[in-house]
Amino acid sequence: MSTYLASIRVMLKPLVNDPQGLAVAGGLRDLGYEGVQSVRVGKRIEVTLDAPDAASAESAAREMCERLLANPVIEDFELDVAEVATAG
Repeated sequence: MSTYLASIRVMLKPLVNDPQGLAVAGGLRDLGYEGVQSVRVGKRIEVTLDAPDAASAESAAREMCERLLANPVIEDFELDVAEVATAG
């Protein structure tokens, strides 16, 4: 069994209103960043898990996203899975 790190990025779908993104964009403009056109705010989640292989780790991470970590109605997610190097 190996250890894997799943890096998950969750973002609101493009047509979903992002009030936090609007607030950040306004704040950036207030600070003088005139060129800011829009901001979307999301979240990054890292899950370390044990699995027999990379495909199993990715499958488990995808299932976690679909069941808990992302709301499929309003959010999209992307994930990357990499084996964690062990010391020794």
